[in-house]
Amino acid sequence: MKKLLIGLTLVVLVLLIATTGGSFYMLSYSLAPDTARADTAKCFQRLTEKHPEVIPWLDSLKVCHALRDTFILMPRGEHHHAYFIQHDNSQRIAIVLHGWRNCAIDFMHIGRIYEQMGFNVLMPDLHAHGLSEGDAIGMGWKERYDVLHWMNVASTLFDANDFVVHGVSMGGATTMMLSGEKMPSGIKDIRFVDDCGYTSVWDEFAGELKNQFDLPEFPLMHSTSLLCQLLYDWGFDEASSINQIKKCRYPMLFIHGDSDTFVPTEMVYRLFAAKKGPKELWITKNTDHAHSYRNHRADYIRHLKKFINVNNP
Repeated sequence: MKKLLIGLTLVVLVLLIATTGGSFYMLSYSLAPDTARADTAKCFQRLTEKHPEVIPWLDSLKVCHALRDTFILMPRGEHHHAYFIQHDNSQRIAIVLHGWRNCAIDFMHIGRIYEQMGFNVLMPDLHAHGLSEGDAIGMGWKERYDVLHWMNVASTLFDANDFVVHGVSMGGATTMMLSGEKMPSGIKDIRFVDDCGYTSVWDEFAGELKNQFDLPEFPLMHSTSLLCQLLYDWGFDEASSINQIKKCRYPMLFIHGDSDTFVPTEMVYRLFAAKKGPKELWITKNTDHAHSYRNHRADYIRHLKKFINVNNP
């Protein structure tokens, strides 16, 4: 009996050590920032290679010094960075939110759509991305408060009160997580655009754990979520887009590719069903993750214009 107890104890210890090590690895794999995140030249090169249509637009902005950037101090004490474009006499603001381990520059092609529709545009580097400080990515959960702060900054910066918040992938999840919060006072109108965001961090990580490593949720998801709670004060289960949008009564447009496997397409149907109040759903054909604009540019712009009531050609 004594030998059996010793053996069982050793097995438990080995499992605990293995699980703990796996949890640290998973958390680092998922939440560690891109080591080259501050290389803006590389980001601009990546942008123009993927979206050469932005080159003349960027050149024109630079000539008239219309593309500018700023740093602000967040309530958490970090310095965060954003690019912005100001349109004189415009009362509308578009905030464009980038994806996981991207930066604001990577999604300037979305900012271009709004700028050409006459919007003021703010494109922040989210926490632990681009030139913004931070040691660990928050997958949109912590970042939702940062975006709320940027909204207050944008209202003052542009003297405007009509918002569109448009996010892609993790930016889409951030948008949805934000939508369930109380909006800053003085906002006249606000609309949200989610492009391929996930239902929750738990769902997304559990899916990737299965797809990439063929591992079940238990025990690694549970131990890693607990570790995240201990280190960063949030857990995977609470970081839920679907729970947040249940509280949102503002208009929301959902965009998702029909062939998305990274953020599975089935997620958007659950999100759409959970959303109360005004909403629209557009499933793009023959499209994988985060490529709806690339594959359907004219329709993408048309859907945005219709959703936000812009009638200019």
